[in-house]
Amino acid sequence: MARSAVEARGSDFARLARRINEEGLLDRRPAYYAVRIGAWLLAFAAGVALFVWAGDTWWQIAVAVYFAIVFAQFGFVSHDLGHLQVFRRRRPSSLVGRLLGNLGVGLGWDWWTDKHTRHHANPNHEEHDPDVSPSVIVWSRDQLAESRGLPRFVAKYQAILFFPILTLEAWHLHIASFKALLRPNARQRWLEAALLTAHFVWYFGLIFSVLSPVKAIVFIIVHQGLFGLYLGCTFAPNHKGMPTITGETTLDYLRKQVLTSRNVRGGVFVDIALGGLNYQIEHHLFPNMPTPHLRRAQPIVRAYCAELGVDYCETGLLASYGQALRHLHEVGAPLRVKALG
Repeated sequence: MARSAVEARGSDFARLARRINEEGLLDRRPAYYAVRIGAWLLAFAAGVALFVWAGDTWWQIAVAVYFAIVFAQFGFVSHDLGHLQVFRRRRPSSLVGRLLGNLGVGLGWDWWTDKHTRHHANPNHEEHDPDVSPSVIVWSRDQLAESRGLPRFVAKYQAILFFPILTLEAWHLHIASFKALLRPNARQRWLEAALLTAHFVWYFGLIFSVLSPVKAIVFIIVHQGLFGLYLGCTFAPNHKGMPTITGETTLDYLRKQVLTSRNVRGGVFVDIALGGLNYQIEHHLFPNMPTPHLRRAQPIVRAYCAELGVDYCETGLLASYGQALRHLHEVGAPLRVKALG
């Protein structure tokens, strides 16, 4: 592509950004986040009180479900903090992020923010986006051809196994958070290690001090399984089944973000349930835009994409899962055909 054409396309995002700025949609919303964080902290405190009050009973399984929701919401707020949506400066963002992430839910702040930044820089790029790394799930035929071991074993029926695998996602995040502390370039290694350790001390200590060993183990399995499933079901609609990228690309920033992302339609309930990530296109274009502004930005971005002739993918929640699962099923098809042959 000629240099002048690339430069002309590259200016498309600048024009959109001016429209967004004129609407004040990048302005911080401190009152909103104060209420949101405060509400979920109260929900967490209420859950702890309920857990202690209920005592050693199988009704605690319902409390495990409740805590899966609260933990996921803490994760969503940590996500916003990582994008500097809450505070303009990195120091307070990191402080609150580590308290909610490391101490609150057992998720390493520096490891996750580094991983997520790389995802935003190259969404759905098979060589650069860690979220489409074929560690277990295989996302494309190219990855399938090179897969070995567990990914190749799973790939044959990965559409069926996808949601069951997500029940292990929370444990994956916990383990990866600790493993990241062993890297030579790990930042705030001892602080992160202390907060992660403190999380599991209070978490296991609270559970085993109230429940008998069998009930405690079942509680942990249910809670962590649903926590991982909830997070996975939140992130799965965003990019899975959308076009992937390999090698060098001539796509400009706007097209790279829009064409690899999918929005999920829904009202206030979906906004809360998915932490605002259902506006994935707007979020990828403007990562530091506060969550409550994404809904207002959507019609502007959608209309602008229509002006440019850029595909803007938007679907319902169940349909988004269907698209992702069909894609995974199609990727694994050669292995199923080979097995039948």
